[in-house]
Parts: sequence; C-alpha cells; structure tokens
Amino acid sequence: MAAPRKDDVKEIILDATSELMDEDAIDSISLAQIAAKAGISKGTLYYHYKAKEDILFDLTDRYLDQQEEILNSWMEDENKDSSFHRLFKYILLRDSQDSAMRMRIIFQAATGNDALRDRIVEKYQSFHSILTEKISERLDPALDADFIAWAALLMADGLIVQRELKTPGFDLDDFLSATEAYGKVLTDATGPLPVGADNRHHPN
Repeated sequence: MAAPRKDDVKEIILDATSELMDEDAIDSISLAQIAAKAGISKGTLYYHYKAKEDILFDLTDRYLDQQEEILNSWMEDENKDSSFHRLFKYILLRDSQDSAMRMRIIFQAATGNDALRDRIVEKYQSFHSILTEKISERLDPALDADFIAWAALLMADGLIVQRELKTPGFDLDDFLSATEAYGKVLTDATGPLPVGADNRHHPN
C-alpha cells in the first residue's frame, strides 16, 4: 500500500491533536501522545512538526479558513435567499458551531501566545471586511455596515461562551430565531436593496 502523502499525514496529525484537545488543554498534551493518537512514529511527527505550537498554528489556520470558506460559499450561492436577516442569522449559526475548538484557540491566544493572537486578529479583520461588504450590499447605505459586522462577530463569540457555560435559560435556537426576526424588521424598515448594488456605507 502506498505511503500517505505529506499533506495527508499533516491532516492526520491535526485531526489527532483536535481529538486530544477535546479531553485536555494543548499545554498538557505531549508530542508523544499526538504521535500515538495519529498512529505514526515520533520521528514522522517530528519530520512534519518540531513543536506543539506549530501544530496549533496549523490547526487554527485550518479551522478559521474552513469557517471563511463555508461563509463565502453560502453568501455567493445564487440559489439561496441571502437577504440580510438570513445572512445575520447564518453568521451567528456558523461562527457558534464547533464552539469548543474556537474557545480553546481564543484561550491560547489570550493567555500569552502572541503569535497565535496575531493570526486570529488577522483573520477577524478579514471576516470583518467580508461581512461589512456583504451587509452593505443588503441594507440601506445610511446604516453602518461596519458596526453591524462587528456586532455580528461579537454576538457570535458571546453565543460560544453561553454554549460552553451551558447557561440555564439560554436557548440557542430561540435566540437565532429572534435574531432573524429582528433582522427582518431592520430590513423591512429600511427597504431591501438589490444584492451587488453599489451602496456601501461611507462614514462621514
């Protein structure tokens, strides 16, 4: 049987690390544990990754790139109703999925891993730019698409916290339904604009 390609081995390592992180913090996981979980030798692991931080970087990039790719694919699908209220709901739904992984990444970035922090901040800025553009295409230009995009990202992170805390009385499905309803009120109040129109918000 042919040996796995280099990219396949790296994916196996990332999958194994992700599974181990379901049970423990990355700081408590050894490279030997990752190799064993991945079913490879330590030598093979060291060939691809010299340190756990490098694995965490690639795991973070993979997660965030997947999130961006899925969001872009949904927004550009001409067969979907991607009006503002549905877009806003989808942003919250997408970003709050796989909440455990997102919480672990944010925790590592916020507790001293500056290199990881820089990567996440860069991706947040990319998400924000994309959302601002797509929101401005769907709402009256008098509304601040920049602010609404940040609000969506902040709400998504807040949903992740509530899901992980399992806060009594908080129901994600109810919250998302209410969000969609309020978004539709906002759309109806200002009037929907044709998607693709040149109606971006420009601050004074």
